Amino acid sequence: MIIATFYINGQLIETTKDTKKLLYFLREDLKLTSAKDGCSAGACGTCTVLVDGKATRACLPTLGKLEGKKIITVEGLSLREKEVYAYCFADAGAVQCGFCIPGMVISAKGLLDENLSPSREDIKKALRGNICRCTGYVKIEDAILMAAEFFRENREIPTPVFTGKLGENIFRVDAVEKTLGTGVYVDDLAVEGMLYGKALRSKYPRALVKAIHTERARAHPDAVRIITAEDIPGQIKCGHLVQDWDTLIPVGTETRYIGDALAIVVTNSKETLDEVLELIEVDYEVLKPVTSPEQGLAPGAPLIHSKGNLLREEILNRGDADAAISKAKHVVSEHFSLPFTEHAFMEPECAIGLPEGNDGVFVYTASQSIYDEQHEISRILGLTNEKVRIRSCLVGGGFGGKEDMSVQHHAALAAWLTKKPVKIKFSRQESINIHPKRHAMEIDCTVGCDENGKILGAKFYILSDCGAYASLAGPVLQRACTHAGGPYNFQDFHVVGRTVYTNNPPGGAFRGFGVTQSAFAMESSLNLLANKVGISPWEIRYRNAVRPGQVLPNGQIADESTGIANCLEAVKEIYEKAPYAGIASCFKNAGLGVGIPDTGRCRVSIENGIVHVRSSAACIGQGMATVILQMFCETSGIAPDKVLVEPPDTARTPDSGTTTASRQTLVTGEAVTRAARQVRAELEQGKTLADLEGQEFYTEYVTDTDPMGSTKEFPVSHVAYGYAAQVVELDEQGKVIKVTVAEDLGRVVNPKSAAGQIEGGVVMGLGYGLTEDYPLEGGYPKAKYGTLGLFRATEAPPIDVIMLTTERYGKFAKGAKGVGELATVPTAPACQGAYYKLDGVFRTRLPLENTFYRKGKK
Repeated sequence: MIIATFYINGQLIETTKDTKKLLYFLREDLKLTSAKDGCSAGACGTCTVLVDGKATRACLPTLGKLEGKKIITVEGLSLREKEVYAYCFADAGAVQCGFCIPGMVISAKGLLDENLSPSREDIKKALRGNICRCTGYVKIEDAILMAAEFFRENREIPTPVFTGKLGENIFRVDAVEKTLGTGVYVDDLAVEGMLYGKALRSKYPRALVKAIHTERARAHPDAVRIITAEDIPGQIKCGHLVQDWDTLIPVGTETRYIGDALAIVVTNSKETLDEVLELIEVDYEVLKPVTSPEQGLAPGAPLIHSKGNLLREEILNRGDADAAISKAKHVVSEHFSLPFTEHAFMEPECAIGLPEGNDGVFVYTASQSIYDEQHEISRILGLTNEKVRIRSCLVGGGFGGKEDMSVQHHAALAAWLTKKPVKIKFSRQESINIHPKRHAMEIDCTVGCDENGKILGAKFYILSDCGAYASLAGPVLQRACTHAGGPYNFQDFHVVGRTVYTNNPPGGAFRGFGVTQSAFAMESSLNLLANKVGISPWEIRYRNAVRPGQVLPNGQIADESTGIANCLEAVKEIYEKAPYAGIASCFKNAGLGVGIPDTGRCRVSIENGIVHVRSSAACIGQGMATVILQMFCETSGIAPDKVLVEPPDTARTPDSGTTTASRQTLVTGEAVTRAARQVRAELEQGKTLADLEGQEFYTEYVTDTDPMGSTKEFPVSHVAYGYAAQVVELDEQGKVIKVTVAEDLGRVVNPKSAAGQIEGGVVMGLGYGLTEDYPLEGGYPKAKYGTLGLFRATEAPPIDVIMLTTERYGKFAKGAKGVGELATVPTAPACQGAYYKLDGVFRTRLPLENTFYRKGKK
């Protein structure tokens, strides 16, 4: 019986599935995958389609409500519309991870069908239902303004010609496919015979699992397999650096947070997953959770892990901070509280595991390091690395949140045991509850200066909430410590950092990687010091800014490329003219540093006249494939249309480490540059690409740094640093009306792409400072996607980006340093300074309280 009749992209559709959501009908029945499933709750806009000309979130209406409606997806755009949007979004630099872009295009079409001369404010309003976590919206708005002009003036689409050289705004290699929705993310794949999996999660942050009863679940007619810890063929524990995270919690052991998996159900259809999960019964002995680091360190605290609750302590000591502070004319001492925050990348985690041969597995994934996944999955399955192949699809954002195992290991395990393909995908709420967050930290900061504002010494005590598992808590703590003193020239510096296990969701890598937290403490303290000295916040930073040849608080000599003073000079006039403005400086490492082996690798092969550049460096929205292309073209002299940058695949691309720590542009970029030199050397001898057919060129680059606690007089903590200064301006009501950013990025690979990264980083930093939170009660997350406090287009202010150029480039990767994290670090303290200027209240907690964005409780 026909329930509803409607049109999709001009095609008559008759269906009996009255209660099925439009989004799933589009994706599963019609294979129209441009509409993405970002939240299934109408909060994000990735699934936007037009229904009778109105932008509509496809995850909300059921088919039975669509009688007679006309629905348009990106696939249904005219050829002219596709060409215009593809060109304009690529030319504007509007595409980063790309997961939100088809929805943005549909919202744009809904506007431009009615108004071909929109203002920027009109566009913001049209996009208010579409969240972007990467771009900061500026470039998307630019693209739509450009598209309106093309349609209005009936302009022809230019045919761009690029050399691929550094400094050229070459289109991102994946911009067109992401704009038109033809690029493949994991959830867009449907493998023949595919099963579906989902994990049963703990009801309690801390509880003893006494028994897991699976009999009723196994009897369900759609159940294929119920997997528990005893089914794991290899080791149960996983984890990148510390193997402390249970793949599945064994009976007789304790859960550590509500995200712990107890069992995996595998079914024939995804619709029955929850039904089967509800049939599993677990006997718990509920235990009182440890919900703060202070509780975790208290005498007699229950042990979350057998080795103790203190995961790591880091001490960085140079000179005599106490003596220096005792001689200071002015001293400030404050306590700062920084919350957990959620990455909120647009694409929820998804993986597909497949059996490969008789004794291997193949995993489609979307993460920040295919080799980390290979190593962890091989340990879980008891296989050699070579038996586990990982291939990355497009990655819909990461920001550090896709470094850890989430669904990948469960999909691989399920495929290994069932010998069939298995897809496992997080719902948005699972993603929010389960994957690691930005670490919550409590920071005590004491800084002293002389009568002229010259910093004499600083002391920090940093207490980090590690959460249930180690993840990247150790390196995050190290970065918080090595950067705590800021980009300033003083040497009496003492930092004690501790990261402590709790029964909260784990903390992990997140854009800024600990520096966001410690920089907030230092930069806010400088605002108080400046007030005591009687000079401006700009002046105190400029007087202390480290110059080339001087020494950073962590002991490293600032190299010739150091440009923090230049950044401050670039924003001086803007800051001083604004009635209510805050300023902050920062620096951020490129590369893992602190003595950790950090290797970039590249393999180049010539195949059928095309140069294949191969590296596992993940593109998570930052445009790494385009960076690799430009690095290669710059050095080799080969035109970009002769070069193909392959996606990460353990069978094809050498291990170039994780996309983290703003490292890939420098570390993999240097490896690519070295490989390009080898190819160029062959061409300079008169050979052609045809002569090189079938040949391969392989190179590595390994950074050289000193470990934490090095006894060297001037240890090298990191191979390079980027520097930035930001000014945040408020109106009289406390609304952010403009942000100005000056950044020293070294050599800029692609200016438009770099500017987009900076704009996105600023908006993320505004969220961290003003609106975003991840509230917990007794270890239970209370956030939903719609309540995270993410900035929308209507809230994002104008952002002025100043990228400084200098002849003093660093030694590696043509002087490029990376841009991914730097822009997020100074925004929150700049907001703090702006409000301090506005109302005289010195705020020490994020998100900032009693502001235009978070009114005080009455």
